[in-house]
Amino acid sequence: MVNIDVIYILSGFNQILASTITILAFSLFVYMLVHNFKSAVGKAFVMLLAGVCFTYAGDVALFRVTNVDDALLWLKFQWIGIAFVPAAYLHFADAILRTTNAYSSRRRFAVFTAYLFGFLLLLLVLQTEYLVHDPFQSQSVTQFRAGPFFPVFTFYFYATLIWGAYKIFLARNRALTSATRRRMTYLSISFAAPALGVYPYMLIASTPTLSPPVLLFTMFCGNIVIAIMIMLMAYSVAFVGVLNPERVVKHNLVHFLLRGTMVATMIIVIIQVLPKQPQIWGLPRNFILQSSIVVVFIVSQLLIDLGKPFIDQLLFYQDRLEIAWISELDRRLLTTTDLQQALENILITLCELLRVETGFIYNLETKQGTRLEAQVGSTEQINDALTDIDVAALIDPKNGQAEHQFVRQNNFWFVILKNKTRSQSLGLLGIETQTESQDLTLNQAELAGQLLAQAELALEDRLLQQEVFVALKNIIPEMERVQQLRRAIPYPGTTQLIVKKDSPIHKTDFTQLVRDALKHYWGGPKLTSSPLLDLKVVKDNLKENDDNSVRALRSVLNEAIEKQRPNGERQMNATEWLIYNILDLKFIQGMRVRDVAHRLAMSESDLYRKQWLAIEEVARTLKDMEAHGNGDIEPTE
Repeated sequence: MVNIDVIYILSGFNQILASTITILAFSLFVYMLVHNFKSAVGKAFVMLLAGVCFTYAGDVALFRVTNVDDALLWLKFQWIGIAFVPAAYLHFADAILRTTNAYSSRRRFAVFTAYLFGFLLLLLVLQTEYLVHDPFQSQSVTQFRAGPFFPVFTFYFYATLIWGAYKIFLARNRALTSATRRRMTYLSISFAAPALGVYPYMLIASTPTLSPPVLLFTMFCGNIVIAIMIMLMAYSVAFVGVLNPERVVKHNLVHFLLRGTMVATMIIVIIQVLPKQPQIWGLPRNFILQSSIVVVFIVSQLLIDLGKPFIDQLLFYQDRLEIAWISELDRRLLTTTDLQQALENILITLCELLRVETGFIYNLETKQGTRLEAQVGSTEQINDALTDIDVAALIDPKNGQAEHQFVRQNNFWFVILKNKTRSQSLGLLGIETQTESQDLTLNQAELAGQLLAQAELALEDRLLQQEVFVALKNIIPEMERVQQLRRAIPYPGTTQLIVKKDSPIHKTDFTQLVRDALKHYWGGPKLTSSPLLDLKVVKDNLKENDDNSVRALRSVLNEAIEKQRPNGERQMNATEWLIYNILDLKFIQGMRVRDVAHRLAMSESDLYRKQWLAIEEVARTLKDMEAHGNGDIEPTE
């Protein structure tokens, strides 16, 4: 009886852990597929995670199977992962070594051969009994028995694991910096995680008489270690081949796991732990289950949001003060719509307080000049009030000083809104009135003063933020360039990207430069002195153009335009030919806008819109030509 209870408890824990690892592996599979798939290491790790997903997904299904016949399908499904894990190990180890500039055609051939061998192993499982056969079920354990070729697979499996571990060790030794060695150490420690995930199923197949409690306890301990090691492995791989700084990568990965993996795991635990009887506390089990899932999902999201500052402080302890400022900035930033809504709310409250129907707030400090930010009531009354306004009276030194001084004109009370130091006028507020003097109670006057102060604060915050936005607009291109430099050497010796800092393709107005050069395609200062002359692809064409840089640029532009040409016979009114026809007629043939629009049977305004899209396509093509021509960015992978 005790033995049965132990088996039941261990089996339940293993079901939860197997489900957790399946969710974790699939979550990381999706994350790496989106964020790291351009990296060779990311692709290899995705293959490893896919093997773990198949293995554990089959395991979760087998816990629910009640007879051996039904288990056969899921046992074979499980071997999709088991058969390809060794090949994925070789693939991953080779990718890691290549990041350290250790290339080998023999290793690449070994990886290809291993994937082919994995396919043959899967065929043996699906079609023959040479590798595994005769599924058996012993209490909560369901697995295949080992066939005559199983020892060969066992040797192959562990040989690839040892070979891969050795290559990771070599890659770590090639690392020159402490940060790289630290990440390589994480990989070395966690490298065996997928193999440990497959090991229990190989153990069962080779020793079907093993005691169920011993086997289940081994699987329980192994599953805990595997979950930790997979996360550690994913953490190391997540930094490879991405442009974002380490803080952003860490933040994205951790919050993705919290909001996705952790919540899904909690839901699985509820499903597993909830009693199986049809009614619980007098209610149907499905009702309790559905209610519990909804509560867990909503509460967990709330707790994650509330705990975000604490989580970020733990993740980025050294930068915790700056992180707090960034969070506060994000919370306090006002868009144009935010400002208008805030001022409108203040204006509505003020009008209700003073028992009037019409009011407005003008913003005096915008790049576009004065602008009506908020209004309540009749637009006609507001326009009439502003028609014959006495500006001299409004800008009286007393108005807007320590106390808000209202000036009555045209049946409106006006007040200047100023900054905290009262040195700068920010806005003009007007409130309808029918009386010569204000008749407010002490409480009304105090509340009105508070509302005016809030309006001033909103206008001042917006003004400061506009200055911040201008600064960001200037420094963001430089920040992106710095991030590209961070990515240039993800591991010592690697030259994935060689970034030329002054390349024109990094300029924020690159598309405009292309437009200017096209406008002067047959000659003019915007072509002869164009920054596009510094493109490497242009310099590579100098010899073919008698060392004439202008002719070289013209030939490059012509090539970019020709790349927009669809296959087949040219048609003037076909949609797929529109971009090429605009570029050819307007810039190559130099036709007037009116004539081009007539030839393409479209209005001139529509032509201008489509022309800009065509120029953007040329700019995009030029960037690709620069990259493939080893000009600004030289991809080695």
